[in-house]
Amino acid sequence: MIYPLLLLCFFSTAGMISSYLAIREKDLLRAIALSAVQSIAFALLYAVLLAPDILLVYLAVGLGIYPIILIYTVKKTRRYEE
Repeated sequence: MIYPLLLLCFFSTAGMISSYLAIREKDLLRAIALSAVQSIAFALLYAVLLAPDILLVYLAVGLGIYPIILIYTVKKTRRYEE
């Protein structure tokens, strides 16, 4: 019974840490990669919570569409933040 709670704590903490690191990152492509790591952590969190419908949508948007749009936008502007 404690196993799902430990997974919830681990994936929540991993998502928060990667979100914090993405905010602090000056390289925008690395920030996008950290945002994708955060999406993976939260998707696994939804898997632990037994929400497969939200998991599939979150994977499609958080790992597919959103990073591609951001990478395209960064390629049109500057890669490094000042």
